Amino acid sequence: MADTIVSIIAGSKSDKDVYEKAEKVLKENNIPYELKIISAHRDPDKLDEYLKRCQSLVYITVAGLSAALPGVVASKTDKPVIGVPVSAKLGGLDALLSIVQMPPRIPVACVGIDRGENAAYLAMRILNLSKK
Repeated sequence: MADTIVSIIAGSKSDKDVYEKAEKVLKENNIPYELKIISAHRDPDKLDEYLKRCQSLVYITVAGLSAALPGVVASKTDKPVIGVPVSAKLGGLDALLSIVQMPPRIPVACVGIDRGENAAYLAMRILNLSKK
């Protein structure tokens, strides 16, 4: 984990088609990452413990339905968090709206529904800022 630059956290294994898009882009660009399946609802203690010890520079969070995961992660770190809404129900609009409606001082960047690849590209752009 010490060499991990991006952490992908998915709320469920059922989000596989979406988080694999992010993995593919990160692999192709030789960006060290790790993938964790941790639900903000079912495993809040596991999520807290992971975030306390994680040293990644950017988080990509993949979540559907209520999509609480991106906001929960953003509330527990000062690092950039990118939310990827999943089209589990309602065409993904429920997840999209949940991710973009964060309260003040809890920012979450949001990419399009099921756009795991765009989350990876955005993470790479964020990482490039730190090189300048």
